[in-house]
Amino acid sequence: MRDSITGVRYFLRGMAWVARRPRQWLFGLIPALIVLAVYVVALVFLANYDWDLAKAMSPFADHWSKGARDATRGLIAVLLFGAAVMIAIVTFTAVTLIVGDPFYESLSGRVEESEGGLPPEVRVPLLRQLTRAIADGLVVGAVTTLFAVLFFVLGLLPAVGQTVVPVIAAFVSGYFLTFELTSIALERRGVRRRERFALLRRHRGLSLGFGVSVFVTFLIPLGSVLAMPGAVAGGTLLARERLVGPGIPPDQGAIAGTPA
Repeated sequence: MRDSITGVRYFLRGMAWVARRPRQWLFGLIPALIVLAVYVVALVFLANYDWDLAKAMSPFADHWSKGARDATRGLIAVLLFGAAVMIAIVTFTAVTLIVGDPFYESLSGRVEESEGGLPPEVRVPLLRQLTRAIADGLVVGAVTTLFAVLFFVLGLLPAVGQTVVPVIAAFVSGYFLTFELTSIALERRGVRRRERFALLRRHRGLSLGFGVSVFVTFLIPLGSVLAMPGAVAGGTLLARERLVGPGIPPDQGAIAGTPA
């Protein structure tokens, strides 16, 4: 419990860091706004055809009474849109970090410099960095999509689907958000994907406290955009101070050298 609270504090520290530096906050908003515009268009399109999709997914209800048929399809439509929103929230971070890599790399570096300096540089060609970022985004996106489908199915269960499942979904989404938001600082230290997951497993309380607080904030309208720079700053502080530490050389991480 204490680690979870500490994780929340790291998110708040990141928000405070950008609040004291409005230019950095505005700088970090640019890629988030671009991705938001694309996601809004996609969600509006889904909202317009949500009922048609629910109808196509429930041919078994064609011969039911109108009340039962509409109630079932209404529930499917709501759960379908909810699953899309969850996917959007989780993948928003990954896509925004890919689109805004130069922005957030710079922002994360300034956070580290303000806290005592950057770690020793790991020389990785730009193309390889971009390839790794895209690969990580695809892996996390695929996994979170599978979870979203699972939660969609479980959401159909009476009572449990409307109470327990959303809580579990928040924890799973938060875990992957922490993975994405700490990736810049950990990549800077040469920590690869498998090693990053191993670090998060060993610091599960911190990871969930940080990630769930980000997830809940991202549920607020425009929260995913306005809080994105602070979330990146908080993820940098979390990675720097608790996951690896500022003084650990890039080749001496938890499982350094493990291929992704």
